[in-house]
Amino acid sequence: MKSPMSLGPLMIDIDGYELSELDKEILCHPLVGGVILFSRNYENTKQVSELCQQIHGLRNEPLLISVDHEGGRVQRFREGFTRIPCMQKLGELFDDNQAEALLAAENVAWLMAAELHEVGIDFTFAPVLDINYGRSEIIGDRSFSGNKKTLTHLASSFQRGLHKAGMVSIGKHFPGHGSVVPDSHIEIPIDERAYETIADEDVYPFKQLIKEGMDGIMPAHVIYQSVDDLPAGFSPFWVQTVLRGELGFKGTIFSDDISMHGASVIGNYEQRARQALKAGCDMVLVCNNRTGAEQVIDGLSSKSILDGVSAKRLSAMRANSFAESGRVRESNKWKLAKKTVDRLA
Repeated sequence: MKSPMSLGPLMIDIDGYELSELDKEILCHPLVGGVILFSRNYENTKQVSELCQQIHGLRNEPLLISVDHEGGRVQRFREGFTRIPCMQKLGELFDDNQAEALLAAENVAWLMAAELHEVGIDFTFAPVLDINYGRSEIIGDRSFSGNKKTLTHLASSFQRGLHKAGMVSIGKHFPGHGSVVPDSHIEIPIDERAYETIADEDVYPFKQLIKEGMDGIMPAHVIYQSVDDLPAGFSPFWVQTVLRGELGFKGTIFSDDISMHGASVIGNYEQRARQALKAGCDMVLVCNNRTGAEQVIDGLSSKSILDGVSAKRLSAMRANSFAESGRVRESNKWKLAKKTVDRLA
């Protein structure tokens, strides 16, 4: 029997190619609203399609299914999917031919989203809006460019491509991860720049894409020391005052994975999740640590945490049908987009 509740504020992961009985039990908990898939969950397109159907079939309002599938170094599904180039390739093309690069960005995003959509994925966490200052190895060629305006033009076209494939856009990592050397997966990055510099440079792409209909945003696990002692995703200042207030963002805010070391300054898993929600995140990611996810679920009260506004925002993240749905690889649009990807590669 399907679970009748609306989406909860937690996104968690699973271990294998199919759902275990324990997975089914935890995914039906009212605090859970989504699943993020990793390479360990992917064998081939048939298997992952069946897995997505299984997940979507658990509850009356289907759980959201996401993946980190940006291209380049970060592409969870490989065999059976088009290999997407890193976004830096689009920035290099932009320097030579702006019109061609903008069209390429839209085609690449459309192809990526269409292939994911076809197997049942609701969204990918893309585009990366971090500026490549040449300092952060974890960002590096995942960024479109070191120039904020070039980056914004390309990301805008990329967002348009996602939308044309029925998929939402989620910009990361607000207000910008590109200026710090440490990797927030394993360290606690601290950005010492003044707020004015961050707002003028790093926030610029987010501000512009919000105006153009960006659907979701993921804050960084970075401490911007001149502004706040809390990492951005746990900071009411960054989430509510800046993102919701000054930038007028109405979409969905996802925490970055609270299992990352950059989140450890907040405390244990329950404290991390509670602070992210208190700061204003709509959904908290708890990945690669089932014990941590269970601690969050055990520690939070579903009655006090569930928020009708957030639930509505989350429902809007679901993928929608588009013109080529069901026949993506047979369409002329896919063939054209594939040629674009091949040229970039």
